[in-house]
Amino acid sequence: MSPSTPPQQAVRDRLVSCFRSGDAMRSRSVSDMVLSGVVGVPVPSARLVADWEREISSHLGLEPGDVEALPLARARARWPDYKRCVQAAADWTRTLGLGEVLASSDVALMACRGARYHHDGAQYGAAAFCNLFVSEDKGLDVHFPCIGERIALARGTVLVFDTGQPHAVVRRGSSEFRADDFGPEQDCSQLFLTWELPIEDTHVARALQVAFDVEAPTSAALNEEQVWVNGERASVCPASGRWCRAG
Repeated sequence: MSPSTPPQQAVRDRLVSCFRSGDAMRSRSVSDMVLSGVVGVPVPSARLVADWEREISSHLGLEPGDVEALPLARARARWPDYKRCVQAAADWTRTLGLGEVLASSDVALMACRGARYHHDGAQYGAAAFCNLFVSEDKGLDVHFPCIGERIALARGTVLVFDTGQPHAVVRRGSSEFRADDFGPEQDCSQLFLTWELPIEDTHVARALQVAFDVEAPTSAALNEEQVWVNGERASVCPASGRWCRAG
């Protein structure tokens, strides 16, 4: 486990995630921690990788920056080591003090061709993500620009992070998303398993140091999930990862 340490700043942005909790809206802080590690997962067979690549090219049609889901049921039927991957992620999350939360969380198989800077707090504000990458090292990083965290992607890289924290998949060492880095001639697709961990789970909130009901009056009046920066609703520049006022 390697929790990130945010860079020193004279004035830090105050991030608030407004999320749906049952029938109500709640507010919470956005964690500036990324928990990361590397676990041992088997090399996917050449046949399975070829099947994934066919699915990506023929059905997903991934463009640079796209992140899309692959059919998990089909993948599991052809992936004898799927359970070993899940077990590796579950064992690792237990070392973070997350107990058995992974076993009860929704899981999906995702593919990306890089990823533009974005946050997921407008759709998954009630969750943290746990991502386990199963592709080989292709010279890419997950970059969290607001907290100065950068994690190299390779087979077995595993992360837990707040969905409200901006992030992208970029070329190693880069601090901007460039579509030309992910052109059709590039071998740059990455596949990963992702779990939605409930942010209100005591173990998850403690591990990420999330505080709840930090803007209760504001969140109670809203009807959709969103992220606020210094008191205003904000969006993320897809090229740079900088916050900007939502239109």
